[in-house]
Amino acid sequence: MMRRSTVMALALVVVAASVASAHDLFLRARSYFIAPHTRARIDVLNGTFEQSESSLEFKRLTDLRIVGPLGSLRLDASAWRVHGDSAELSWSGGDAGTWVVGASVAPRDLALTAEQFNQYLKEDGIPDVAEARRNAGEAGKPARERYAKNVKAIVQVGDAHTESYATVLGHPAELVPLQNPYELRAGGSLRVRALVDGKPAANQTVLAGGATADGRRIAQTTTRTDADGVATVTLTEAGSWYVKFIQMTRVTDDPSLDYRSKWATLTFGVR
Repeated sequence: MMRRSTVMALALVVVAASVASAHDLFLRARSYFIAPHTRARIDVLNGTFEQSESSLEFKRLTDLRIVGPLGSLRLDASAWRVHGDSAELSWSGGDAGTWVVGASVAPRDLALTAEQFNQYLKEDGIPDVAEARRNAGEAGKPARERYAKNVKAIVQVGDAHTESYATVLGHPAELVPLQNPYELRAGGSLRVRALVDGKPAANQTVLAGGATADGRRIAQTTTRTDADGVATVTLTEAGSWYVKFIQMTRVTDDPSLDYRSKWATLTFGVR
């Protein structure tokens, strides 16, 4: 009985850790640098930047499009293929230029224990909500959350750098680079604006990290946006990079919920 109790306790810890840290959504390109008019392949990672924990069905998307030198194109289900615990997005890369791929996912509800929710707030850069819970004496309470994920990838096709990188897709949460990331190199800095419902998100916690070409993790860093919703990310190494944030607010108009959150991730390559 003691052994069984120990195993069950350990299992609960693992589940809590999984819920707290393995629920991001990223569009991670197999290569962020492709030749014109060749097929671009992007992994849809529903879990972490390294591994997908579960597949995302196309029917959950409210928007899927690409924006390039010649304008914007909405993609249909033929561009989205589910296999096992992950999905893949692909299209025939167009003319040379900087291309943006973006998707927005319909909201879902989630109920978490106090332990799970507190760890989630800690791991995913939501310190203000964690502090508010402590100050209100609510850190021991479970939480019900409605979350909506929004994702982007920026892919460089050929050598021409175009202004498409700055496209605002109008998703509930969004990260918009203020410089073309493909005009930067390792050691440079990228400024990004965090938007929520189209407005700059001031004092928003923003996380950034990635992986090198040989699979080594690039250490995650944390920063805050300024009054204009702008954060600066130092691109310490070459590789595949992500920038992300979660804006969470307390719900007062729906007794079935405690919080609403809007997520945004942005990925790109650095040489």
